[in-house]
Amino acid sequence: MYRTVIIGGGWAGCSAAISAKKAGSEVVILEKTDMLLGLGNVGGIMRNNGRFTAAEENIALGASEVFELTDSLSRHVNIDFPGHKHASLYDVTKIEGHMRRLLKDMGIEVMLMSRAVDVEMSGRSIEKILLADGREVEGDVFMEGTGSTGPMGNCLEYGNGCSMCILRCPAFGPRVSISQRAGVPDIMGRRKDGGFGAFSGSCKLDKNSLSREVREDLERDGVKIVPLPLECINRGKLDMKVCQQYALDEFAENIVLLDTGHAKLMTPFFPLEQLRMVKGFENAKYVDPYAGGKGNSIRYLSVAERNNSMKVKNVDNLLCAGEKSGLFVGHTEAITTGSLAGHNCARHLKGLKPLELPVNLAAGDLISYANEKIKTEEGMKTRYTFAGAEFFERMIEKGLYTTSKSDIRKRVERMDLLGIYDQKII
Repeated sequence: MYRTVIIGGGWAGCSAAISAKKAGSEVVILEKTDMLLGLGNVGGIMRNNGRFTAAEENIALGASEVFELTDSLSRHVNIDFPGHKHASLYDVTKIEGHMRRLLKDMGIEVMLMSRAVDVEMSGRSIEKILLADGREVEGDVFMEGTGSTGPMGNCLEYGNGCSMCILRCPAFGPRVSISQRAGVPDIMGRRKDGGFGAFSGSCKLDKNSLSREVREDLERDGVKIVPLPLECINRGKLDMKVCQQYALDEFAENIVLLDTGHAKLMTPFFPLEQLRMVKGFENAKYVDPYAGGKGNSIRYLSVAERNNSMKVKNVDNLLCAGEKSGLFVGHTEAITTGSLAGHNCARHLKGLKPLELPVNLAAGDLISYANEKIKTEEGMKTRYTFAGAEFFERMIEKGLYTTSKSDIRKRVERMDLLGIYDQKII
């Protein structure tokens, strides 16, 4: 049996594993922590703006399992908040266990606390992944979804130090770039001021630490907006954020909370003493990152050069997805790239031509557009997401954005790609 090895068990890695398995490959996921989904355990926002279109494109392509899971765990659906329409918020406190059971039921092997640190090469191909504890994992094709955050030194050099985020480098060790170990230099994203990386987009508050009024409003409506005192407004933080679709004045002038199981605070950090000055937040407590009053994790410091089939340059049997594959923001973006990468792992094993999604689809256009833009200086300072900012505007201009499920399905059908991820190749 041909074997696909997935390095990194985030949204990209899990999605790649599912599509590779459905195509007929044996699949194993290597995850350095004790939990799957990585940032998926603190995100929770789906189907907002162009992500609705992208989700339905993926479903029509055959990548339905992940979206069925997040939809089934949605605490709120069709909610609006500043700059965003028809969002769904899945429960981040429940998602990981459900994903683990889904993978088990599909026969996908998951190796937790298995940190990849190096590769063993044969010419231009990877033969083995070497783990921190001395184990070796052989495979025929490899997909890297290790993300772009960590190790701790990056958060110290480009941020405000380790914020004790969900990735937990102090406990489970630093992320290692497998593509770089295979000889491909990493690309580092930049901020508007020319600095490297960007602050992760939000923090989590314990809902029980908030006043009953704030908590009840949040759980009823899914969103709570609280005006800030003038002395607490800091517009400078907007330029630091990964998620430029949230870099709107409303996010600087107000506390914007979303109910994802925790209270999702839409700011990369907020000094605790200032936060507790606001009515209803007198006892506020951070859940993740625990140092959310000072900073957050730094991302986009490890992107691999790849083509539009998600294959890494100069390595014959390595693909990539998620933040590892570009300056992408969001779960839907990771699922999109991961599903394609996993499918193409199976195609590689069978000796078939890899699939490139056409630019007539939002999913294909995102992958292609981000790959072109990253070659420019300005493009290195931009983030790409279906949910807002530059790419969502592009979706609207090109007529790609729609919330009509039937129209999206017909679009995929016209491309002769309906259910392609459901096809067994091996």
